[in-house]
Amino acid sequence: MQLLLAADHAGFALKEKLIPPLVKRGYEVCDFTPKFKDGDDYPLVARSLAAGVQGSKYAARGILICGSGVGVCIAANRYKGIRAGAGHDVAEVKLARQHNDLNVLCLSGWKTKLADALKLIDAFLKTKASPAARHKRRVKQLG
Repeated sequence: MQLLLAADHAGFALKEKLIPPLVKRGYEVCDFTPKFKDGDDYPLVARSLAAGVQGSKYAARGILICGSGVGVCIAANRYKGIRAGAGHDVAEVKLARQHNDLNVLCLSGWKTKLADALKLIDAFLKTKASPAARHKRRVKQLG
C-alpha cells in the first residue's frame, strides 16, 4: 500500500520519526514534505497531500500532521474524495475506517507520542471499510 505523509512545521518532527518504522513494516512511504519549512501553512500542506491521494493509481492513504491535527483535517476535507479525520484513540480510528472509509488520518504533532501514533496508524491501515450498505451509502453521499 502506498502511504502518503505530509506535515507542517509543527508536525514535522513526528513525521520524520514515523518514516523509518513505517518503511520497516513494508509500506511504500511518499513524503510530501521532505524539508522543514519554518512557518509554512498547513492548508497548502493538506492540499498537496489531498492531490496525491486523489491522483494515486493505488489504494493510497494519507497521514497529515500539524500542531493540533485539526487544521490539516479541515483543509484536507475541502477536496473531493478526501475523508480526513483526527485520530485520538485506536477505537475512534477503527470506527472512522469502518463507518466512514477514512482515507486521511490527521495527527497532532504537539500531543501525539511516536508509540501512540504508530498504534493509530496501524488501526488506520489494517481496518477495512465496512461493506454494509448503509455505510457505503453514507460515504457516497459525502462526495
